[in-house]
This record gives sequence, C-alpha cells and structure tokens, in this order.
Amino acid sequence: MTSTTDKATGPADALGYEQARDELIEVVRRLETGGTTLEESLALWERGEELAKICRRWLDGARARLDAALAGPETADEAGSDADG
Repeated sequence: MTSTTDKATGPADALGYEQARDELIEVVRRLETGGTTLEESLALWERGEELAKICRRWLDGARARLDAALAGPETADEAGSDADG
C-alpha cells in the first residue's frame, strides 16, 4: 500500500533541519486533525519519529559546534601559556 507519508522529501540524511522540522510539524498537524486510518496514523507516527531524530541530530551537532567554538580560545590560551612557561 502506498500512502501520502511514503513520499518523503528525500533520504533522511539529506534533509536539512528546517526541512525536517517543517515536515514534522505537518505530520503532527495531520495526526492531531485525525481522519486517517489506523495504518496511515501509524505510518505518520513512524515518519514523525524519524523526523524528530533527524532534528535531534542537527541540534546535537550544532550544540557540539558551539561548545567546540566556545572551548577553542580557552584551549589555545592554555596551550600557549604552557609552551611559554
């Protein structure tokens, strides 16, 4: 059976954060609205879980980059003072 949830915007890894978030919002809206069969609802739920994981990976990656950027100058200062001392 083919449902409307089968047409993803692309492979999961190819989705950007905003694309995954927007699709997730649409999935949630459709689930909240109702009017779908049990099978369609389950497919929507599964897609929503996949999209949530994609968003989480993007946010975790952004957090790691921010943490690395914030830690970068301190690490460089410590390395420079150790070399001088």
